[in-house]
Amino acid sequence: MSAVLAAAALLLTAGCSSDDGDSPAKGGDRAPSRTTASSTAQAAETPPAQGSVKVVRTVAEGLSTPWGLAPLPDGDLLVSSRDDATITRVDGETGKKTELGEVAGVSPAGEGGLMGLALSPDYASDHMVYAYFTSASDNRIVRMLYDEQRPAGDQLGAPDTIFKGIPKGYIHNGGRIAFGPDKMLYAGTGESGDTGLSQDKESLGGKILRLTPEGEPAPGNPFPDSPVYSFGHRNVQGLAWDSEQRLFASEFGQDTWDELNAIKPGGNYGWPEAEGKSDDSAYQNPLAQWGTDDASPSGIAHAEGSLWMAGLKGQRLWRIPLNGTEASADPQAFLEGEYGRLRTVVPAGGDKLWLMTSNTDGRGDPKDGDDRILELQVT
Repeated sequence: MSAVLAAAALLLTAGCSSDDGDSPAKGGDRAPSRTTASSTAQAAETPPAQGSVKVVRTVAEGLSTPWGLAPLPDGDLLVSSRDDATITRVDGETGKKTELGEVAGVSPAGEGGLMGLALSPDYASDHMVYAYFTSASDNRIVRMLYDEQRPAGDQLGAPDTIFKGIPKGYIHNGGRIAFGPDKMLYAGTGESGDTGLSQDKESLGGKILRLTPEGEPAPGNPFPDSPVYSFGHRNVQGLAWDSEQRLFASEFGQDTWDELNAIKPGGNYGWPEAEGKSDDSAYQNPLAQWGTDDASPSGIAHAEGSLWMAGLKGQRLWRIPLNGTEASADPQAFLEGEYGRLRTVVPAGGDKLWLMTSNTDGRGDPKDGDDRILELQVT
């Protein structure tokens, strides 16, 4: 066991500066912290270069290591606790918290645990909740029946594993899942600290996966009989689609650049050969990149013509206005330092977003009331 802990400690000190938090930069060779974006001329349909964020209210407080956030059809929210391995229902109006139950088989450690949540595309009829979690042997995706008629604490059915074998580590476990407009399940994975996995199309690490709701490789995937949709990622943390059904993803860099990418089927996003923009045409360049002190991006959401990206170490919400799959203006930061680490951002309809903090994860500085969910109005 001591050897495992020593290896984990070595990984945390070697090449994980952005990651989920606050490890120091390597001496002297860190690139200046700044933002870049495509300089595409704005078209009439693009959003304004400058936007706004208003915190409408605090929806809920007192959440423990929250990670995944899934809005229910009635406006309530499901929240996963990474370290407690529980799912809690939050009343969207009053903030009242009701624990559904603990998810069996979760083995929290480091950046791993119970992470992303997603509702079945047929939730109205099947009441299935999907979750991505770290087990004793791997990262996997399960689905569970949510029975609201059962007593609180006992409302989750036994997890049905639909996909397993994603590499696990003390770091870089990925964890974001989302159903796309095509009703297929997308999952962002990490390379678990083994950089060689990202370029290996036979490995599930450092990828975006595209699956059927039953966990099979989705029809039309770029590689035959493979769940791999894109590769060359370091640790994918955010997934979102725009109004034209185009997929975007955020991911941690190492010491220089965090990335926001427009995802192409079969695209190679460069890690570990490229971090940030590259002159090598074999790799897809990010549409925007940040110095790792400014971002360490987690969840992303699309609203009002822009992508909104939550920053962990950066402790701010980034707005990236879009013209197609390029940034139409420089990214703009909001809420800098006001609520600490920001983990997950989810559309709440129209010009509203749900934003969830992440200060109780061992890398933040929790204040009274942490962690919390905020309702935002954005332009």
